[in-house]
Amino acid sequence: MKELPHTHSCFVCGESNTLGLNLRFHADGPIVRTRFTPRPEHIGFKQVVHGGIIATVLDEIMVWACVVQAKRLAYCGELTVRYLQPLRPGEEVLVTGELIANRRDKIFDAKGEFKDGAGKILAVATGKYLPVRAAELADMTTDLVGGAAAWKW
Repeated sequence: MKELPHTHSCFVCGESNTLGLNLRFHADGPIVRTRFTPRPEHIGFKQVVHGGIIATVLDEIMVWACVVQAKRLAYCGELTVRYLQPLRPGEEVLVTGELIANRRDKIFDAKGEFKDGAGKILAVATGKYLPVRAAELADMTTDLVGGAAAWKW
């Protein structure tokens, strides 16, 4: 498995974001993976992780799935999440993402899911992603730990 780049400031992967999740993503062929253990401050209802946190992690892993397969950073244009079972704070989950279609480098379709330690699916998502324009890419990569060189594949 290959460790993917991360940023300084991102809420999900930023190493300098003290309020963030500080997740690290790995590519296992076309599949992107991370492990996530939500904290008590991530709850919505009592002892249930807020759906927005789950959606945020699913969005991030699908972005990295676009990077791995299409070699392009992308913005989320549409995100659909189905919450199947509650996630509890302190419960480690495996989150995976995969690019399922590349429509001529104009739209990327991706999917993601949360699984608990027993392999039960807790949430699934699909998304449509729009590639970042080349003019914006140079500025965005300045936030990568290791600089733009971290972006070289």
